[in-house]
Amino acid sequence: MRFLAAEVTSLFDSSGEAPGAGPRFFRSFRACQAGGRVIEMTSIKSRSRYPGVIALTAAICCCGHAHAQTWPVKPIRVLVGAPAGGTSDILVRLIGAKLTEAWGQPVISDARPGANGNIAVELLVRSAPDGATLMLMDVGSLSISPSMYTKLPFDIIRDLTPITTVTYSPYLLTTHPSVPVKTVAELIALASKNPGKLNAPVGLGSAIHLSTLALQQRVGVKWTYIPTKGGQNSVIAVMTGDGDFLMMGVVQTWVHVKSGKLKLIAVSSEQREPMFPNVPTLAETPGLEGYTAGSWQGIIGPAKLSADIVNKTYNEVKRVIALPDVAEKLTSLGARPHAMTPQEMAKWLASEKERWAKVVKESGYRLD
Repeated sequence: MRFLAAEVTSLFDSSGEAPGAGPRFFRSFRACQAGGRVIEMTSIKSRSRYPGVIALTAAICCCGHAHAQTWPVKPIRVLVGAPAGGTSDILVRLIGAKLTEAWGQPVISDARPGANGNIAVELLVRSAPDGATLMLMDVGSLSISPSMYTKLPFDIIRDLTPITTVTYSPYLLTTHPSVPVKTVAELIALASKNPGKLNAPVGLGSAIHLSTLALQQRVGVKWTYIPTKGGQNSVIAVMTGDGDFLMMGVVQTWVHVKSGKLKLIAVSSEQREPMFPNVPTLAETPGLEGYTAGSWQGIIGPAKLSADIVNKTYNEVKRVIALPDVAEKLTSLGARPHAMTPQEMAKWLASEKERWAKVVKESGYRLD
């Protein structure tokens, strides 16, 4: 703003008057500071002779004030690529309440399910990079999309800005109570004896789908995938008996395990979970050594999002998930608070993109 003010000042001579205007034009002139405040503008006369100068001066002051505002200056919409009630929606509502308190602007969950979250991602890509629209999703699914969709209308590296991860949640391998198995080995044996008869409801192309597909590749069995529009629908399908088994995040399944509506047989983390220490990991099953999977929930923005907005969001989310009440709630849901830096998240996304490309290529599975 000082540069612009100097330009306006140059319209006047050393006496502070516009050339040819005479002493009656201005008795004194002061423009704006960088913050946009008017320091002094006194006794403007003969306005009709120099309307452009006056208008420019006013514009400078108003413009400076606008730039001085601190983001966020309006409500923030956080897109969710799955139906309301899923893991991402739960996290937006939990964390969003704290962000609303800190920023003084509403942080609102906006569920736009479909196409493995790609409908919501496309909306994000098309939004202005002003921080008013962000997205929270299973970023593992995001890293899979380039391999599953040959005509994806965006590039996850070029068209998006990684901000931070929020939580990691291992998958629970569960079945309907009527499925006659108690271990992973028994599930594999049942699938081997009945090729294609067992079914798993999944969002096609999702991280859940690819993780289950990777499991299938490792043990060499065949089962059927029932397409759903999100994790919550997949859970409901198994609870009602329309599906036989599924892998799904702790956040969405643990409550139903406790109620007896789902039967838990294994967890996908590297080591046994403190929440259920007697439940074996998938990797403990012969033939599945080293197998791990899980849900990484993270926040992304459109391309060209400013570093100020990215860093402010990262720092505030990191602070919020470390708050005792929030951390306790996340832990009770089976989610581990974990905030990657924007740079760490970018590297992780690129690595996961390569990892899942190999699984998709081996399976020959595509969605278009």
